[in-house]
This record gives sequence, C-alpha cells and structure tokens, in this order.
Amino acid sequence: MFKLRELPFDAAANAVVSKETCDYHHGKHHATYVNNLNNLTAEGEWAGKGLYDMLVGAKAGVYNNAAQVYNHDFYWDCIAKKSAMSAELEAALKAEFKDFKAEFLAAATTLFGSGWAWLVYNPANGKLEIVQTSNAATPVTEDKVPLLVTDVWEHAYYVDYRNARPSYLEKFWDGINWEFVSAAYEWAKKEGLGSVKWYIDEVHPEAK
Repeated sequence: MFKLRELPFDAAANAVVSKETCDYHHGKHHATYVNNLNNLTAEGEWAGKGLYDMLVGAKAGVYNNAAQVYNHDFYWDCIAKKSAMSAELEAALKAEFKDFKAEFLAAATTLFGSGWAWLVYNPANGKLEIVQTSNAATPVTEDKVPLLVTDVWEHAYYVDYRNARPSYLEKFWDGINWEFVSAAYEWAKKEGLGSVKWYIDEVHPEAK
C-alpha cells in the first residue's frame, strides 16, 4: 500500500507556494491520487507491484494515478528549498540551450490546459531536453529521466496567483531546488532510468 509522502519542506515557509496551497495541493489532490491508486491496486494485475512498474506498464486509471503520485512527489522536491546548481549541470544547460530559463518558462506558460513542464535527460542520446506533458503523463513513459518539473495544473497556483500562471512560474524559477536537480542529473547519467526507480523506492519504501 502506498502512503502520501510528507512534504520535504515547511509549508509555512516555502518560497514558491503558500501553506494554504500546500494544504489543498498536497493534503487533498496528492492524497486523492494515493488513495485512488491504493483502491485500484488492492487486487488484480497490479496488486503488490511497485510504482515504477506502473509508470512503464500500466494503462488508464492505474497509470493516471500512479503517474500523478510520482509527478507530485518529484515536484515537491524541486521546490523544497532554494539552492544553487552544480557547475556540471550549469555547463550542460549552457551547451544544450540558448536560454534555458526562457525556453523552460515558455514551455510551461504555453502548455494548453493542465499538465507539466519538464527538464529531462534522454539516455538514448545523452542530451537534455525540455518536455511538455498533458494531464497525468510523465516522460518516464518515453524512457526519459526527469530532472526538473513544474506543475501547471491550475490547482498548483490558483490559490496564490489566481489565473496568472506566468507570475507563479517566475516565483517557481526563483525557488528551484537546484541541488536536487543537479543530483538527479548526476544519477541519470550514471544509471539512466534506473535512477527513476531508485528515487521512487526512496520515497515509497513501503511499496518496494
């Protein structure tokens, strides 16, 4: 059985979102995905299986809820604290993108409807890419390793920023936990998709 992870930061002091947003976003939306996933996998094909297996193999409701559990887990770590990126990641971003900040925020701003904007590592070619996914979709399904994500479902920002998604995204950018992103990049280069499974098992040891 999966458990709702605790937030990796003090909700009353987060630089990106307010405690009220966390109460709803984490305490209600994220919790609902966890509860739904437990109900959907109480018996049948996916009973006793890990979250990673569901991301790469499940369909429909099981996939949607498993992906949303993972996406939210990862998002919280991306805004856990404001920190600096590694020199290695900084050099890679400069090599791959003309203006990473502008390109990433543009991808997040222009994504139509609900979804996510990601920085990913593609093990197939060793490149960094910016990816948009709609609704619950995650790049893991496309064999790409998430390094950074921002949530652009309206419930992620509406309490604090109303319909001003760009204002939320600027605040997000200023509060990124680059230390976490840098570590994800380091492990992605070493382990590829294995680093995704390792991360999931660390967050959800109860479901190994």
